[in-house]
Amino acid sequence: MKRNSIVLTVVLFILAVFAWAGWANWQYRKQAADRARASVAQAALIPDAGGMPQYVTPLMGKPAPQFSLEDVTGKKVSLASYKGKAVMINFWATWCAPCKIETPWLIELRNQYAAQGFEIIGVSTDDIDRGDPQKLGDEKKEIAHFVEQLKMPYPVLIDGDLISQPYGGLDSLPTSFYVDRQGNVVAAQLGLTSKDEIEANIRKALGAGN
Repeated sequence: MKRNSIVLTVVLFILAVFAWAGWANWQYRKQAADRARASVAQAALIPDAGGMPQYVTPLMGKPAPQFSLEDVTGKKVSLASYKGKAVMINFWATWCAPCKIETPWLIELRNQYAAQGFEIIGVSTDDIDRGDPQKLGDEKKEIAHFVEQLKMPYPVLIDGDLISQPYGGLDSLPTSFYVDRQGNVVAAQLGLTSKDEIEANIRKALGAGN
């Protein structure tokens, strides 16, 4: 009986050690994740002098976070490959109604300023299921159909949520970042704005002023 008690005590002790180790590991991972989230500065809407909300990103004046994502054909496209160009990184989704209003303006402005070294990178934030090849294929086709329907002449990448945090989080769509020829963010906009404002930001990225 005494031997059984000793064995039971040892087993309980071992289980307690494993439980503590698991808890400690969970705490470590949680703290690491919290530190990682804290290290990513978030964008915010801040009232300007007139009390109107203004989109402010901590990336302003800093290098745009690098990324490499697949397009709808599976080809990898990186921001680094556009070095020396002015780039608009446009986060959108097929279900986003304001994006459908904005896209024709983007197409027109892209074609107007492409010869000056301007390009748009469309980044779809539509949900995709990489765990289900059949579903993933259908989702890619849906995005590709949208791109074809609107005749978008610029690269369109998928799985944009993978890079949303480095860009300060995406609280609304469309959200766009304008990157100059040196790779720095010079303007950003949240939600649907005017075509004139988009053009002004493109010219800023090109170094052409307003």
